[in-house]
Parts: sequence; structure tokens; C-alpha cells
Amino acid sequence: MLFRNWIIKVSLSGLAILFATYFLPGVNIDDFRLAWVIAFFLSALNTLVRPVLILLTFPITIFTMGLFLLVINGSIILLIDYFLEGFQVRSLAWAIILSILVSLFTYILSQFNNQGSKKDE
Repeated sequence: MLFRNWIIKVSLSGLAILFATYFLPGVNIDDFRLAWVIAFFLSALNTLVRPVLILLTFPITIFTMGLFLLVINGSIILLIDYFLEGFQVRSLAWAIILSILVSLFTYILSQFNNQGSKKDE
């Protein structure tokens, strides 16, 4: 059940990445299948690297009242951009905007998914 939920979340993130890159001129994906690869790496890095970065930057995160977390999210996207061929992000600002849009789209899509699963019960 846990693996199924993770697959659904990664799939929704891939769809959100694909949708967000359609609207953002500073972010390009060469192939639509690459969106799901990006979503997989984003999920892995958010699980493994993000907690360490949050711990290391805790004082500045407190000082900026949590806004520095946007920089951490954007940096993770730039890290994925560095390692994946076919995914281009022009700057940290575009990466931050992409992370915000992907978070919003994933939240909205997960709400539709949750409503569908509640009707099945």
C-alpha cells in the first residue's frame, strides 16, 4: 500500500512537472517521459538530501521565517538539472517558481485522487 501511494505521488509529480514546464519559459524538458524521471529524482532527493540541507541551514531558515526553504527546493531542482540531460532550468529564480508550481499542482491533483479514493470506500 505504501509503495502504491509513492508511485501515485511520483506520477502526479511527473504530471505536475510536465504541466508547469508548459507555462514556464525558463524551464524546458526535451521529452515528456523525462518528467517522470525528474519526479523520481525529485522524490529521492527530497527524501535523502533535503532533510540534511534543512538541518544545515536551520538558523537562516528561522531568520527568514521559512522562506529559505524555497531556495533549498530550487537548489534541488538545479541539482537535478545539472545531472539530467534534456532538462534545462535557466536560473535559481525559475527553479523556485517551478518548485512552487509543482507543489501547488501536486497538491491539487492529490486532492482529486483523495476524493476518488474516499468514494471507493
